[in-house]
Amino acid sequence: MGRGRSDTNPPGPVPPHQRGDESVNTTADRRTANPGLGPAIVVVAFLGAVIGGVGAPLITSVAVDIGTSLEAAQWSLTITLFSGAVTAPVLGRLGTGPHRRASLLVALSLVAAGGLLTACPGPLWLLMIGRAFQGFGLGVTALLMGIAKDHLSEKQAESTIAIVSVASTVGIGIAYPLMGLINEAAGLRVAFGTGFLLSLTAVLVAWRFVPRDEPGPAVRVDVPGAVLLGLGILGALLVLAQPSVWRPGWLGLSIVMASAAAFIAWVAVERRTAEPLVNMAVLRNSGALRANAAMLVSGAGMYLLFSLLTRYVQTPTEAGYGFGLSGVLAGAALIPFSAVGLVAGRLTPVLRSRVPPPWIFTIYAAAVMLAACIFALAPGSLVVALASMAVLGFGVGGASSIMPRLVLEGVPQQESASVLSLNQIARSAGFSAGSAVAGLLLATATTEGAVFPTEHGYSTAAVCVVVPLLVGVALVLPRRGRQEQGPTGHGGR
Repeated sequence: MGRGRSDTNPPGPVPPHQRGDESVNTTADRRTANPGLGPAIVVVAFLGAVIGGVGAPLITSVAVDIGTSLEAAQWSLTITLFSGAVTAPVLGRLGTGPHRRASLLVALSLVAAGGLLTACPGPLWLLMIGRAFQGFGLGVTALLMGIAKDHLSEKQAESTIAIVSVASTVGIGIAYPLMGLINEAAGLRVAFGTGFLLSLTAVLVAWRFVPRDEPGPAVRVDVPGAVLLGLGILGALLVLAQPSVWRPGWLGLSIVMASAAAFIAWVAVERRTAEPLVNMAVLRNSGALRANAAMLVSGAGMYLLFSLLTRYVQTPTEAGYGFGLSGVLAGAALIPFSAVGLVAGRLTPVLRSRVPPPWIFTIYAAAVMLAACIFALAPGSLVVALASMAVLGFGVGGASSIMPRLVLEGVPQQESASVLSLNQIARSAGFSAGSAVAGLLLATATTEGAVFPTEHGYSTAAVCVVVPLLVGVALVLPRRGRQEQGPTGHGGR
């Protein structure tokens, strides 16, 4: 009887405990035994984004409190972006090995240590060290996405990754008004102390919910590659965020050449290293290269419009335009940007079942272009400015949420974390470039002796947003020689 039952078993998957497949059983267990993991990943991502954005609304207060120039105080934000861009691929590579949980906890602990340093009164260099540590919070995104892919069901993972991708968009809308309000009410150090408390919360949430890693082969970090990448990014940030390096012009040009040389050397090292930060062969043979290039150029357009809007609403009415909003009110004006961005992130998984990912990106890029046109046509209305901010948030949040799917097209599972981390670099570089271009365009629209640019300069700059967005769409849409995968393809792994 027993043998007959065995012989007549219907074809199909055999339970893991009957066939000795412990790995499958373990995977099933870990995907059901920790129902709070998905929300925890989202919380940690949002807290990291808020902490990273702490410095933006406090730049003027840093200059006043420490007694330094605005140009020097600007580095309290720039150094955080730099740290996040450099640590992202390193953490992404560590995320492919058996120490992902430990890497996440160490990174978040350094963020907390940085928050403590920023909250303590001291010189500018001490604040910069703390802000550099806080940049690790921007570098854990790839780690969090990798944890979601491995420990959540396919549907939960896709939804979680989409929300994590828009964490920076939503984080801006939380950090700006919150930190501006605390700074005005209680002072600079209390505002930075709030960032410290938020980082401690992130550590506790990760420690409680992120599962332990399974044993596996150790991963070697490509230190020379990380150093070269850091030098290249630092040079790019210097020429974009530090106008003084162009006086004299030969210095700025020398930094550009040195930065380019560092990037070229980094690519050469990555191609020859057994365990590179980013596998260049995978990047070249997949859609990841085009997707990252699209994120770079379209990100510049997105942040260009964001910079224009935030600067316009704070322009005092004495300039003949603008609304003269205070720091707190200007931060509150970003709430529609973040709220609608979150909605776009939740909408993306729904669209994925009906629309190919390149066309989803095109829809969101079109939203950014629409926001630019709205602002360019009627910049003098606060309602129009807020509407433009909301439509921009929809485009930025949606484009960020679909980007992981585009980046991972054709990328092997073991390389996903490092490729996702490269996308974080592309986004940070694009945003930095957009901020710099906004300053350049408005400077050209400022007449000699005037303090503020002309209102027409804002409209002209807003129209320029369309160009990089069209380039980004062109990079994503070209035929790839095969049909796009459906919702069950690579991006849903």
